[in-house]
Parts: sequence; C-alpha cells; structure tokens
Amino acid sequence: MIKFIDLFAGTGGIRLGFEQACQKLGLTTECVFSSEIDKNACASYELNFGHNPYSDVTKINELPAFDFMLAGFPCQSFSYAGKRKGFGETRGTLFFEVERLLAEYKPKGFLLENVRGLTSHDQGRTFETIINILKNLGYSVDYFLLNSSDFGVPQNRVRIYIVGRLHGQINMTLQSDVGAADSHKFKQQNGQLSLFSEPKTIRVVKDILEQNIPQKYQCTDDFVTKLKKVIGDDLSKLHGYRLIDYRGGQAIHSWELGIKGECSRAEIDFLNLLIANRRKKTFGTHQDGKSLTIEQIKTFYSKNDLGEILSSLLTKGYLSAYDNKYNPVAGNMSFEVFKFLDPESISITLTASDTNRLGIVQNGKARRLTPRECARLQGFPDSYQLLDNDGAVYKQMGNAVSVPVIEAVITDLMENNELFVDVTIKGHKMRYA
Repeated sequence: MIKFIDLFAGTGGIRLGFEQACQKLGLTTECVFSSEIDKNACASYELNFGHNPYSDVTKINELPAFDFMLAGFPCQSFSYAGKRKGFGETRGTLFFEVERLLAEYKPKGFLLENVRGLTSHDQGRTFETIINILKNLGYSVDYFLLNSSDFGVPQNRVRIYIVGRLHGQINMTLQSDVGAADSHKFKQQNGQLSLFSEPKTIRVVKDILEQNIPQKYQCTDDFVTKLKKVIGDDLSKLHGYRLIDYRGGQAIHSWELGIKGECSRAEIDFLNLLIANRRKKTFGTHQDGKSLTIEQIKTFYSKNDLGEILSSLLTKGYLSAYDNKYNPVAGNMSFEVFKFLDPESISITLTASDTNRLGIVQNGKARRLTPRECARLQGFPDSYQLLDNDGAVYKQMGNAVSVPVIEAVITDLMENNELFVDVTIKGHKMRYA
C-alpha cells in the first residue's frame, strides 16, 4: 500500500493520474491527506474523491505518515501570464511549504508540477534554487519539460515535472520534449517521431467534441452575423482564427466586426496598418507595440484623411489618445469567443481566465466549448464528475494538469526506480532495499 498526500490539489488531476498509473501497475494506494484552498475546487474534489480537502497548507503542522508527495504548487509567480515575482511574493514562497514537509516526513518520492516559466524565472536562478533545495534534502532529482500534446491530449500545454527519489540514483526513460510550438506546426509535424521510445498517441480537437450541444453554448445570432460580415457565410473559415485587437496575422479585430460601432473601409485599413506598424523597433521595444504620435503615424500612413479618421475612431472608442499619442483600445474581452480552435489540430493552452471563451465551428455552427470538452482537453475521463457551475469548471480546467502526462511520469518513475518494498509491478514481485 502506497500512502500519499496531495498538496495544492486543485480538482484532483495529479491524484487521478497518480492513481491511474499505480492501478495500471497493480499497486494499491491510499490518499492519507489532501489540501486545497479554493472552495469550488474543493467541491469538485469532494464530488470525485469523497472528501473535502479544504485547508491551508501553511497551517499544517502534523500529517499522517506517507510514502509519496504530490504537489502542483501555485504557478502564478513563475508564469509568463503573471508578474513573475517568484520567491519575492507569498505565492512564490509556497514552495517552501513543500520543502518543510519533505524535510520533516522524508517520503520515498515526490512529483511536483509547475509552469514552464519556472525554469527561466530570474534567469534560471529560481529553478536552480528549487533543485538544490531538493537535493540538499537527500533526494536524487530529475525533471522534464513535457507537452501534453505528446500524450494523447489535444492541447499545446508545456509544463515542468520534477520527480525525486530519497534513496539511490533516480532513473527515468522520459526525456524533455516541448513538442510543436503551436497548432500550425503541430499539423506539419503530426506523425513524425519524437524523443519518446514508443510512438505517440495523437489526438486532435475533433476527437473530444460533444454532439447535441445545448443552445446556451451557441454563439449569438448578432455575433455570428458580425463574423459572417468578415469571413463570409462559410464559418469553417474561422478554424484557427484568434479574435484579438493588438495582433495581425490570422486574426479578426473588433473594428472589423463593428463591435463598438461600424467602421468604414478606410478606418479598418488604418487600424490594421497601425497594429502592424506600432510594434516596429523604430518606435520602441514594447512587446505589443507602443502609442504613436501623428508624426510617427505619417511614416506609414500618407493619405490626407488622417485627422478625420483619428477623430472618428476616438469617438467610437477604437482609439485612445494620451499626451498627443494614439493607441488602439486593445483587448479580447469584448468577444464571445476569442479563439476558434482548428478541429484538425490541437488547442492552445487552457488558462483560468479565458477557457470559457474558446470556440469551435462544428456542423457549420459557431459555438463555445462545453465544460466537458475542456475537461477532455486536459485528459480527464468522462467518468470524472463536473460541478453544475460552468464558470467554476472553466476556471478549474484552465488551472488543471493534464492527467495522462501525470500518469506517464508516474509510470516511468515506478517502473524504473526502487521506491517501495514488497510491491508487485506487472506481475513481478519486487523486493527493494
């Protein structure tokens, strides 16, 4: 019997992958403690595992004996989407709760999961600190950057997985593989061999779609009418399109849809020119471009109607002006859907803030993904029960781990390392010192 704890448990995705791996290997498990502070996540956890894990890990002073630690410690401090303050803020220091409990209880092994940005935060010093701490506690450590799309999960999701073994050198056959950079490259590379010893299980978005979708997930008639004004009646042309105001490329913008008011062709062309040029290095190095003066705008817009266009777009709210500089009023929160997934490829990375606005065109109709489809994009089985609260589930799935990746990492760890005494793996009795 492997006794384990599940810290920063969320909705239980790491636990589920751990239990699936152990069950596949014929190992019995018992979760002796779990901890999560988000009440909706706790409700999902209780619905599926039979007990509520609500507790604050910083206030845990005594635990039952355990053999293995699971911990998806909070990632906002290291994420590219966050402020990346790392150990300089409270959430970043929650890793030290992991350290505290490992030091006190010395389990035989652990699995930690976090965002890719952890490895590069503070020029790699944060990650180096974490690895050194784990090694100083007596653990042999290995880690991998893995993309969920390599494990039968149709989502481009790269995460860092850190495993440790208390006694002896850790042995793993997995190797880091960040996979395709985006859905377009995924389609190009689909079917090619990777660093994995076994062929990949490839799944794409169309493989997780539900049928007979309730009306509440369909895009509104008004939004569909606006979309058709831009791309025509064939909504399948939306596959892979992002609805966003500060990028060009395969994107549709609010001024093209007329969300804040109808724009003339000249106004649309001007705004498209503005977002294409404002990111040029000659105007500054801001990631998403910078505000431009009229003199700077005239370097790429030479028509005589500039004053009229600027005035009109300011009135409609597509432009803002400050200190005689002009900037698009950019964002993606005004769109019912901010990204239409390509059914023949993988999804973009799910996040807590906008999973509820991922879309798909299915059978000629534009709609949002359902909560169950988002759970499938994380590899949760349909037997996993979802709350009757769409908003909570969308957020949870944006924060969740990809279950099959956890299963693969744990399987590799258990098969190649002498962690437990008198256990049976694949029918063979193993006696480990």
